[in-house]
Amino acid sequence: QVQLAESGGDLVQAGDSLTLSCAVSAAPGYTLSGLVVSWFRQGPGKDREFVASMTYDSGRQLYATSVAGRFDIARDNAKNMVWLQMNRVKVDDTAVYVCAAGRTLSLLSRMYDFWGQGTQVTVSS
Repeated sequence: QVQLAESGGDLVQAGDSLTLSCAVSAAPGYTLSGLVVSWFRQGPGKDREFVASMTYDSGRQLYATSVAGRFDIARDNAKNMVWLQMNRVKVDDTAVYVCAAGRTLSLLSRMYDFWGQGTQVTVSS
């Protein structure tokens, strides 16, 4: 099994940059080989929305069109960390951001078995 812990959410202004972190912890004997880590978000009055995804081993990335070109997902396997680099943030980026882990690179939330608690990002104008 995998445990995920997000951090880095903050109050920022439109146009700013912000980096969210997701610490990945595996149970003894659980291999991280093939793990997929993704970011989702849910803004006020909105459904959960896929943001970005990365294959833990290869680094293959997948982005939602709404954030492509502004956000970047990265990882450091040695540190068991995954980051979401948010650039030129907009008010519409305001949401609770959650990282999730599974075994399939997908934008569908049901494909992920493990979820963090989320971190709040608020963007003001």
